[in-house]
Amino acid sequence: MKANRAFELLVSRDTREPSFLADPRRHDRIEVVSIDDGEVVMFWELPVREAAKLARQLREDLIQLDAEEFIRTWSER
Repeated sequence: MKANRAFELLVSRDTREPSFLADPRRHDRIEVVSIDDGEVVMFWELPVREAAKLARQLREDLIQLDAEEFIRTWSER
């Protein structure tokens, strides 16, 4: 099963501003949540620009990888 069918990516921002306009001190939260049971599988809290980059990478991998491969890849990082 593809990872994007097993997991949902949630990005929480402190403000509504896009990352390129945001205060560099702002931190965003990124969660990968299991669709089946709603449990958080992975969690990051990062500065805004790092969070935006990570969210892009996660979205790409959710589309390309299967669920087990996604967990294995991102658990090592």
